[in-house]
Amino acid sequence: MYLSRFLSLHALWVTVSSMMQHYPSVWGHYDVCKTQIYTEEGKVWDYMACQPEARDMIKYVRVTLDPPDITCGDPPETFCAMGNPYMCNNECDASTQELAHPPELMFDLEGRHPSTFWQSTTWKDYPKPLHVNITLSWNKTIELTDNIVITFESGRPDQMILEKSLDYGRTWQPYQYYATDCLDAFHMDPKSVRDLSQHTVLEIICTEEYSTGYMTNSKIIHFEIKDRFAFFAGPRLHNMASLYGQLDTTKKLRDFFTITDLRIRLLRPATGEIYVDEQHLARYFYAISDIRVYGRCKCNLHATGCKEENKRLLCECEHNTTGPDCGKCKKNYQGRPWSPGSYLPIPKGTANICIPSISSIGTNVCDNELLHCQNGGTCVNNVRCQCPPAYTGILCEKLKCERDPGGCSQSSAQGAISHGPLLLLMALLGTAGLHMC
Repeated sequence: MYLSRFLSLHALWVTVSSMMQHYPSVWGHYDVCKTQIYTEEGKVWDYMACQPEARDMIKYVRVTLDPPDITCGDPPETFCAMGNPYMCNNECDASTQELAHPPELMFDLEGRHPSTFWQSTTWKDYPKPLHVNITLSWNKTIELTDNIVITFESGRPDQMILEKSLDYGRTWQPYQYYATDCLDAFHMDPKSVRDLSQHTVLEIICTEEYSTGYMTNSKIIHFEIKDRFAFFAGPRLHNMASLYGQLDTTKKLRDFFTITDLRIRLLRPATGEIYVDEQHLARYFYAISDIRVYGRCKCNLHATGCKEENKRLLCECEHNTTGPDCGKCKKNYQGRPWSPGSYLPIPKGTANICIPSISSIGTNVCDNELLHCQNGGTCVNNVRCQCPPAYTGILCEKLKCERDPGGCSQSSAQGAISHGPLLLLMALLGTAGLHMC
């Protein structure tokens, strides 16, 4: 008897699990754009906000250096070991593979010995500044999800600026300033991310934390993405719902973590001292062994896939959208203005799908295949959606509370979440209990 009960419960759980497997978790991973659900009218599509998984974006980057001839080795030159002006037996020679240090070595696999790295020419033209711009371009809008990490093989620079572009390199804004002396270099008081808050998270700061010269265990520079996320999601990023809510409602915050290009401006190499030793200028140069940038393709919450095509990243758009970022409605699906998806309400968000143009469908507003009523609405004779009490709109795609002067609070938004799978599980368990008694 007990075995038969166990087998019945196991079969019940497998059935319910298979029905729930496509639903996002409670915090909203947004990894599914649509799923089929069962209603009184049969199977229909349920649409939800969705986004691609985060990935290593360095795999798709294009790098350019300015000036173009700043890489060492043409002509060959010798340089001194890090921190030791008397060990100048190292050679950079672009014509010899073992001695060359081209830009692509900033992005190859690490862990080799000896390590591989890009290297600039030495500061042989001192006192003329040794300036280098390293531009990373994706030809695609990227949403950053983790810290930007730059590993220097030489000492970390005395002065550096990390910049971002949102328009494919046409204009630039500073992300963060780095210096051994922020006041002297940039006329800014030194700060760290720990000095910021929810209200000042967008402030551009100068930090002295990553400019300590030649210490061999201090080669890394960070731009702290996760620490800024933590102001909204908590120290361990457990409350992602809060972060998603802020990103959804605060365009400046969302844009802060969005880029098309990054630019590393190297302004002064590590000197390790107050003054420059003009007798040993071969000890001053830049060398970078690794750059890490993690993020996801920006698809406006209308895609889970992002593919590389003709050396360009493109969103695999759903919700009847199209374009590199799913930024417009497909032809014949312009029945209302395009809109990005929304993270709210947690956990499924709002798909804001593009609907057929009136000229292409006549009076057909909804159906049970491609254009179904959202958030539990019911399609009535293909001409209108009968919406649940908390929703409104042609396809029940909007929360009614959005029309209120105070807008939607998080509690009111979460109150509108469908608990269908959970209720179904409870109902089935209740039925199973009756059968097993």
